[in-house]
Amino acid sequence: MQVNQISTSPVETAGDAIVVGVFSDAPLDGAARVVNESLGALIARLIEQKEITGKRYECTPLLGPSRLAARMVLVVGLGPQATFDAGAAFRCAGAAAKFLSTKQRQSVSFFLDQAWSLELVEAALCGILVGCQGQDLYRKEKCRFPFQELNWSGGDAHGFHSGQVLAESVNLARRLVNEPPDEIYPEAFANRASQVASESGLEIEIWDQTKLEAERCGSLLAVAKGSSREPRLVILRYQGGAAGAPQLAIIGKGVTFDSGGLSIKPTDGMLTMKCDMAGAATMLAAMSAIARLKLPVNVIGLAGLVENMLGPAAMKLGDVLHARSGKTIEVHNTDAEGRLVLADVLAVAVDQKPARLVDLATLTGACVIALGTEVAGLMSNDQPWCDSVATAARACGEPVWQLPMYPDIYDEVIRSEVADIKNVGDGRWGGAISAAKFLEQFVGGVPWTHIDIAGPAFRDKPKPWCDAGATGVFVRTLVELARGLKE
Repeated sequence: MQVNQISTSPVETAGDAIVVGVFSDAPLDGAARVVNESLGALIARLIEQKEITGKRYECTPLLGPSRLAARMVLVVGLGPQATFDAGAAFRCAGAAAKFLSTKQRQSVSFFLDQAWSLELVEAALCGILVGCQGQDLYRKEKCRFPFQELNWSGGDAHGFHSGQVLAESVNLARRLVNEPPDEIYPEAFANRASQVASESGLEIEIWDQTKLEAERCGSLLAVAKGSSREPRLVILRYQGGAAGAPQLAIIGKGVTFDSGGLSIKPTDGMLTMKCDMAGAATMLAAMSAIARLKLPVNVIGLAGLVENMLGPAAMKLGDVLHARSGKTIEVHNTDAEGRLVLADVLAVAVDQKPARLVDLATLTGACVIALGTEVAGLMSNDQPWCDSVATAARACGEPVWQLPMYPDIYDEVIRSEVADIKNVGDGRWGGAISAAKFLEQFVGGVPWTHIDIAGPAFRDKPKPWCDAGATGVFVRTLVELARGLKE
């Protein structure tokens, strides 16, 4: 897709469609006012007749407008003006793009506001480029048609560039997650990471089976034993800050397919388990964006990549694993495998001496039960660092909610009578927290925040601004978090 910044009037801009925005509680302004006047107050009349309400994500096409060079005007609702922020800009622009992408269109121009800040422009452009991309990777008859040419009017030029970079990174994460598991398996993901690293200017190190064995990653290797696909560990490095400056570590869970192992999932629970590597995909996409934006920070990204299958060597309930950190783990459920992978990856990350850690994982169904499908759970050993993560997420409009980590209550539930710890808590209660308490055992006291993205990482149904399937959620949050570290 060719992306251009233009300065022409909406009346004189030719193409398949122009997009203008209206608030639900404010007079017509900017491009919407200009277009309304050219159309003989048509938009105003439709507002009076309540055919256009300005409700957020509402899309109203006006076909064949006279006195305009474009063949269509799309009026998108922006909702209440007081609550319009970067998250709303992302979703509203995405809704307009998604609406228009059901047909092939050569040229679409967006006239949402001439005076938007860098943050709003960046978010809106990202939303547009995400909204017109679908999950129909292997369909002969496509459902989504990205525009041949996207034109954006007004706003900050820096936001124009960064919005494109963020969108390409979000769509990278979505593409990786939407690919079938026979295309994205540990070695294939590592190869894709190597390509992304080369394109983005990242350093990369890949640990294969032999290296993982030499590095004593017994917990990760135990999960991989049931699969014919060998595991991998990917380490990406970006040195944008001064030598010796504090380093952020981003860790992603990369279970490229999760059958549940011997604690096998039912068919309905297994169907979308290609998405169990969304944490790793998010990490890779965020690292690419951070490097391409040349942020003045030092960041390391790590992903543990395995398949959790039922081969003859698969780990069994009652097995005791020896993690890289020296802790022993009793296996009570082979479907609680993501934390076993992350245990060793976190230990590798801690050895790199980062100032802060953040991990992302589609870790527990319990978090979805607690918070629903749109909100990610935050759990942390350091409140200021958790607050920073939450602030970055909310600035991007990606909802999060912190769950408690009371040591007197939750530490006991993962204690084992046989080993140091077990990989599940006592029964079904507090499953998201007990999983986080397990991970906490491997962060070595470094400020750490865990983001459980099991709910928002993959959608069964579409939203107005984004197709069903992988969402690419938290790529933008991680970039925003890295930006905050430069100060």
